[in-house]
Amino acid sequence: MNNSPKVKIGIVAVSRDCFPESLSVNRRKALVDAYTAKYDAADIYECPVCIVESEIHMVQALEDVKAAGCNALVVYLGNFGPEISETLLAKHFDGPKMFIAAAEESQNDLVQGRGDAYCGMLNASYNLQLRNIGKVYIPEYPVGDAEDCADMIHDFVPIARAVAALADLKIISFGPRPLNFLACNAPIKQLYNLGVEIEENSELDLFEAFNKHEGDPRIPEVVADMESDLGCGNKKPEILAKLAQYELTLKDWIEAHKGYRKYVAIAGKCWPAFQTQFGFVPCYVNGRLTAQGIPVSCEVDIYGCLSEFIGTQISDDVVTLLDINNSVPKDMYKESIEGKFDYKHTDTFMGFHCGNTASCKMSFHEMKYQMIMARSLPIEVTNGTLEGDLVPGNITFYRLQSTADNILRAYIAEGEVLPVATKSFGGIGVFAIKEMGRFYRHVLIEKGYPHHGAVMFGHYGKALFEVLKMIGVETSEIGYNQPAGVRYPSENPF
Repeated sequence: MNNSPKVKIGIVAVSRDCFPESLSVNRRKALVDAYTAKYDAADIYECPVCIVESEIHMVQALEDVKAAGCNALVVYLGNFGPEISETLLAKHFDGPKMFIAAAEESQNDLVQGRGDAYCGMLNASYNLQLRNIGKVYIPEYPVGDAEDCADMIHDFVPIARAVAALADLKIISFGPRPLNFLACNAPIKQLYNLGVEIEENSELDLFEAFNKHEGDPRIPEVVADMESDLGCGNKKPEILAKLAQYELTLKDWIEAHKGYRKYVAIAGKCWPAFQTQFGFVPCYVNGRLTAQGIPVSCEVDIYGCLSEFIGTQISDDVVTLLDINNSVPKDMYKESIEGKFDYKHTDTFMGFHCGNTASCKMSFHEMKYQMIMARSLPIEVTNGTLEGDLVPGNITFYRLQSTADNILRAYIAEGEVLPVATKSFGGIGVFAIKEMGRFYRHVLIEKGYPHHGAVMFGHYGKALFEVLKMIGVETSEIGYNQPAGVRYPSENPF
């Protein structure tokens, strides 16, 4: 994806001075060989400095991985490891870091070949806490042979990418939030706590910039690309030039305003005055930019676009933002779901937005007008939505939010979009998540989440959970759909 860092993980082996250094060095080499045999060798860098119990070695290793362009770090305990210098390395490395440890290879080599890294990991974790070094990724079971550790590092790649990207993110918003839409009006203090910059602008500033792009010589090229993307769904060709003008406006604004930050996400305005002044709705452009790696949320949803950005980094794929919108009618459930899929009626709902989902994540699509807005406005100013049913398959429904009490909270729920015709309008899908009804009541409602949820197209809950922990969300504030038989604290036991 564009608008994302390329992760390069420096692997630094460490050794206790009363253990053979060669044990750590040889295990590091085996780990690197195992990774390159199975995954992309460009993901990793083998640091030649093995840190024995020496702060000087630590500095040498730190300078080496920096010079190699590493933006993430793996501290690999090839044996028990030097708890001081290995945790100092983590302290002074600026970027996401991970600790893993080598397992013993054979029952036939448990004298001179025993490394005791299983024990050393305990001391490492204790020393990390002594030094107040938080935000370190330690896998659920962090001890393994070369192949196991290679898999752990591969799992770390999307986590590291998301954490590194957030450190260089600027959110650009055009607001304020629509009137009577307080659900998207969240405190921005937590953005600064996360290290994210925000630039809040007036939609009048955006309108001025849009007008200055009238007649831009690049418009025909963008229109041609839109025509190719829409194919037979190009039902509103008369609006494409304006949409192209708007897309260029946003891209030029990004280049002019991202400043020292490398990555950008946008919280955009789309109503109530947008349609009458711009003469269209921006949904299709929002989806196009999101497909290019620049998430654009609807309705100036700042934490919505932050959530989309995190999902883009984790999945390395296109995401979307939807309303947790409406229940599935009982007759649709009985006709198309019951007996065909293992879900209760209350496990299902419809996720919808006016037309901001990228075409590549829709089963079919065509350009239309925004039906809800057109109930009170002329149709011609509501053109610009991309309508159709979402592609069926696995999804992760999630959101990171600063709630009304200024606490950073999040939820994660894995499920799927069912291959069921929605028989409705907008960009929409029939979603199914196990125990959704209870999750809806005791997490979404109870914890004060807004109606917008982000969607990754695949199951990415494991990586997302680790990212949330690394960026400082307390695990007690990460909600998920409890399985049947496991009560929520507020759930009525009767």
